[in-house]
Amino acid sequence: MSMNSDNSGMSPQSALRLEYVIIGLGILALLMIFQPFSITLFTIGCIVVVLAGLINNLLPLAQPGVPVRSVVTVAMVVAMIFCIVLLVAIFSASLYGIFFLKPPDPNTTAGKVQLAATPWYMHGFTWSIAVVAAVLAGLITVRSGKKD
Repeated sequence: MSMNSDNSGMSPQSALRLEYVIIGLGILALLMIFQPFSITLFTIGCIVVVLAGLINNLLPLAQPGVPVRSVVTVAMVVAMIFCIVLLVAIFSASLYGIFFLKPPDPNTTAGKVQLAATPWYMHGFTWSIAVVAAVLAGLITVRSGKKD
């Protein structure tokens, strides 16, 4: 994104380019989902459609004069909220399993495997998402304290 020399925000060209990138990502995701050739492209398209939906939150900021700093800050807030929602979803699924599913039978092979499985709160993925959310929260706090 190019900035004006007087630091007043994005130029009209930059704002239009950002808008086209955001909309283009959504169109690309839909094309990847609805193509009949490859299941791999479909899988990537499913991931990109979630990413495009999150990035679509930046569309109202694709206006001339909006500082790039604001766009970056809002993108970090959206990413942090996504991480927190993902952690809540993992925790909710765990609670669902505890309260509504039969406990595994330790006398069967499947039951032994289930009982030996690592709990959700000890997985690297869960901790990675939690660390990313915490780092984003810290960065947003630091950025909001600084004024240009």
